[in-house]
Amino acid sequence: MADAIAAGSHPIPAHPAAPDGERPVIVRGIDRLSDLAGFISTVALAVMTGVVVFEVVSRYVFNAPTTWVTEIGTYLFVAIVFLGLASAQRANAHVQVEIVVDRLSPARRNALERVTLWLGLIFVVFAAWHTARFTFLEYVHDARDWGLLGTPQWLPQLPMTVGLLLFAAAMLRDIYQLRPPAGAIARWTLPLVALALAAMLVYFGRSDWRIPGTRFDWGTIAICAAILVGMVAWSGVRTAAAVTILFGALAVVFYLSRGTSLLWLGSLLGLTLVVLLVIGVRVAFAMGLVGLLGLYFLLPMTQLPVLADRSWTSINTFTLTAVPSFVLMGALLVRSGITTDLFDALVCWFGRTPGGLAHASVAAAATFAAVCGSSLATAATLGSVAAPEMVRRGYSPRLTYGVVAAGATLGILIPPSIAMIIYGNVVGVAVTQLFLAGVIPGLLLSALFMVTVFVWGLLVPSAIPAGETYPLRRKLASAIGVLPFIILILAVLGSLYLGIATPTEAGAIGAVAALVMAIQRGRLDWAGFYGTLLDTVKVTAFIMLIVAGASVMSWVFDFLRLPRAMVQLVTDANLSPALVMLIIVVIYLVLGCFIESIAMMMMTLAVTFPVIVSIGLDPIWFGVVLVLLIEIGLVTPPVGLVLFVLRGMSGSVPLRDISYGVLPYIGVMLGFIWLLYIFPDIVTWLPRTIG
Repeated sequence: MADAIAAGSHPIPAHPAAPDGERPVIVRGIDRLSDLAGFISTVALAVMTGVVVFEVVSRYVFNAPTTWVTEIGTYLFVAIVFLGLASAQRANAHVQVEIVVDRLSPARRNALERVTLWLGLIFVVFAAWHTARFTFLEYVHDARDWGLLGTPQWLPQLPMTVGLLLFAAAMLRDIYQLRPPAGAIARWTLPLVALALAAMLVYFGRSDWRIPGTRFDWGTIAICAAILVGMVAWSGVRTAAAVTILFGALAVVFYLSRGTSLLWLGSLLGLTLVVLLVIGVRVAFAMGLVGLLGLYFLLPMTQLPVLADRSWTSINTFTLTAVPSFVLMGALLVRSGITTDLFDALVCWFGRTPGGLAHASVAAAATFAAVCGSSLATAATLGSVAAPEMVRRGYSPRLTYGVVAAGATLGILIPPSIAMIIYGNVVGVAVTQLFLAGVIPGLLLSALFMVTVFVWGLLVPSAIPAGETYPLRRKLASAIGVLPFIILILAVLGSLYLGIATPTEAGAIGAVAALVMAIQRGRLDWAGFYGTLLDTVKVTAFIMLIVAGASVMSWVFDFLRLPRAMVQLVTDANLSPALVMLIIVVIYLVLGCFIESIAMMMMTLAVTFPVIVSIGLDPIWFGVVLVLLIEIGLVTPPVGLVLFVLRGMSGSVPLRDISYGVLPYIGVMLGFIWLLYIFPDIVTWLPRTIG
């Protein structure tokens, strides 16, 4: 499943792996270090899951709650994220906007990829440098956590520094593969320059070594010079010139913009982000670069230590540990094969209903969403199980892939939802309340999708073949076969809503139960288990890198008071809440056509959330509506990631047909958002009643 999530980002394809003897020693060395970091990340994931389950058992079975699991679990999560970045880079899991990249010839695409990787490397190297300084200062001052353990902070921060350094190395490995340098001198120039840079930065230590009368310091000069030499040696003069001109031009514009109006500063930050995204810079890097330029040039004093502080504080939170827990649970359930049995059982029960297989697909999507939390994983599961069977039985490809794509969007609406976890952590809303708020809208939207299938069948009878009748004995047998899956759903969601377990604890318990289920069904060996853990690490790493990049960028937004200015603008304009909401919906619909869903949410919340609160709308209600808007983005061309997942699994079905097939469901979702605005209690009643 996690593979499918990563694949949904449709980045530039990785180079095929060559045998060790055929790969240059530099590439082999980086690969082995990345593999080691990935292995440590998988161990950290397994240990984190285990200790969280231990906490639940200790609390309820032995009445002896622990005092260390939350703190240790959070530190393990930090290690999972940062040590997993190199593995995610090797798998090309970090998402980008490909509206321009896809239209280029292979040669031009290769050249642009080198430019974007070098731009991203600038952010990563600056972040690694200041993270290393940050960690060293924590060690020198013996800073300790406020928790009961009083952990020296440099210990959990060390994986962050090491992970960013390995991440930079993995990016250099990809740059090397895109255009291997000619000759030994060019090949070894960059490693030697990197060692010299490291020695110089260590020599600078805690000192800023500022250049008098300027905003610059010698550490910055050294990094920029080293990257410039590396670009010339490994990617050629043209690539070096392109990166230097682009980044230099942005730096000059930012420098000249300091002290100008908030309108211009907001426009500059937004336009820079759009330009970087359009040329194919990875989403996390684009936000990080905007933040880096803002920290360096737009503030009264340079604030580069914020790179380290925000990278640490944005990830060092126990709430986010629920993300890998639910991703792992969904991946193990797919590995167990229970999802295939679930679809088969629903086919039996919907057999005679017109469009029975389509209804079964929606029901399967809603059920799987209740334990998965990811739309891309749901799309990959249904794309491999439901879609081929529907086409085989005579359903039209447009209806088939349209309903599967629409059903997949339920993955982030019906709890648990990764998007809701991240939203709740960013805006300070209880994740459990968000999960409750998503239940009724998720079920209603599922029903509306089924109604859409029924209407489609009436308008185009040839799109839906006659149903099949199944005997009661087979229906009961199929239901018994998926009973463990249903029990798992009830246990996970029940423990959440009854306040027995936190989202992380529920996810960890579900992951262990899914592991037992996969082993009991004979579908999991050690290699498969390790692969599932590693895939979960990759997914978690690329999502959290977006969170960290957005955190740096939003700090600049907040310092410049841009959200406050936006709220004041809306207040002074005296716009009605309905009109403001309409504008926000349109903005998200446009962004959803081009930008990955989690990234879109992270790069906009710093501005849109204060506006929503200022006009009196409920944060929990907006969280559900925002998830719905993200759902629409997942199935809207040209970037709709669900469409690309299904296109990759369909074989011969054109992307055009899949896009046409999902259009009626996009209309249904837009109408449903309007319904939620008219009747907000659809969202707020359940959390208000139970909460």
